[in-house]
Amino acid sequence: QVQLVESGGGLVQAGGSLRLSCAASGRSFSDSAMGWFRQAPGKEREWVAAITWSGDMTHYADSVKGRFTISRDNAKNAVYLQMNSLKPEDPAVYYCAANEVVAGLIGEEKNAWGQGTQVTVSS
Repeated sequence: QVQLVESGGGLVQAGGSLRLSCAASGRSFSDSAMGWFRQAPGKEREWVAAITWSGDMTHYADSVKGRFTISRDNAKNAVYLQMNSLKPEDPAVYYCAANEVVAGLIGEEKNAWGQGTQVTVSS
């Protein structure tokens, strides 16, 4: 099982950028698909981005495509989410997640989860 700890959240102006990090521990990190989800107050958790275990394929929700970039460094046991051109609809608690496969991760099938990091966007 992978243990996940997010960092990098904070307050940023609309149009600005933030980079979230997720530090992973556990033997299975390099074999795991990784992803990011977010949950805004009063809304359901939604998938944001995913990356395969090798990093050769990435997937994005339409709402963030072209603005957010997911990446990973298996040597550092870390996954990142670079968020650019942040919009007023982006504020949420952002969660890192792990799963054996991307499809399972996006479908939230027995994901491992981090505790979340808050992203706030001021207009």
